[in-house]
Amino acid sequence: MSNYTIGWAGLGNMGTPMVSNLLKAGYAVQVYNRTRDKEKEVLAAGATSAAGLAQLATDNEVIMVMVSDDEAAKQIFTAPEGLLAGDVTGKLFINVSTVAPQTSRFLDECCQKKGATFMEAPVSGSVKPAQDGTLIMLVGGTEEAYQKAKPIFDVLGKLTVHTGPVGAGAAAKLAINYFLGLNLQGLAETVLFAKANGVKTEDMLTIINEGAVGSGITKLKSASILKGEYPAAFALKHLAKDLRLAKEQGLDTPLSSPLYDSFKQAQDYGLGEEDVMAIYKFLDK
Repeated sequence: MSNYTIGWAGLGNMGTPMVSNLLKAGYAVQVYNRTRDKEKEVLAAGATSAAGLAQLATDNEVIMVMVSDDEAAKQIFTAPEGLLAGDVTGKLFINVSTVAPQTSRFLDECCQKKGATFMEAPVSGSVKPAQDGTLIMLVGGTEEAYQKAKPIFDVLGKLTVHTGPVGAGAAAKLAINYFLGLNLQGLAETVLFAKANGVKTEDMLTIINEGAVGSGITKLKSASILKGEYPAAFALKHLAKDLRLAKEQGLDTPLSSPLYDSFKQAQDYGLGEEDVMAIYKFLDK
């Protein structure tokens, strides 16, 4: 294990278990979250708390960020009291949030101007893989930065893919989340079509999951459909955001627009805080 000290900004459904795994691996982790109550779990596990973002950056060698969207990421780096407010020469900043490739490149430029290094490492996986340390890390950045951060990534995930320069990791994340959306929409439409034609939901899910079209995601989400309960492992609003980002990045395939429209409408319907599989609930309304 490296002896790097790690600063972590942003504790939510994903950030908290990821920090917990770093602590279990023996890393010294200092955290900052705007809503301070969200720090309690990791503080009890051995983390320390920073007074603010500037202190988090100056106190640690590697600083990791997990926030919900592009604007939050820009704010946390560039605000007057943000991560880049003090002397951060030689620091390594790793954004594990899902943002647009151009946002990653913007943050890279901001870090370079301050004598720091930036890399992106958005993750493929939701809460359970975050808890289990089995995420897939989609890294964009220099080879030197990648090698420095690799021991950290090995704690957080089962696989790390160095996709290329800054921006490539973000593009890979948007691509895999587009595929996720296609899978969930297809699963929902298939089960609802079968149900409308007299096939029991549990039977159709068995046919799907025991056949060639079954996958990890169809098996994982079948329980939610059967129970009619959608606690958020990955909130639907976040996938709607990622589909929007993919379209803004140039995704213009035949299924991309109707897929985005479906998830955006589900979010507008009030299902944004529920799990992505609540697209079934929306289509069945």
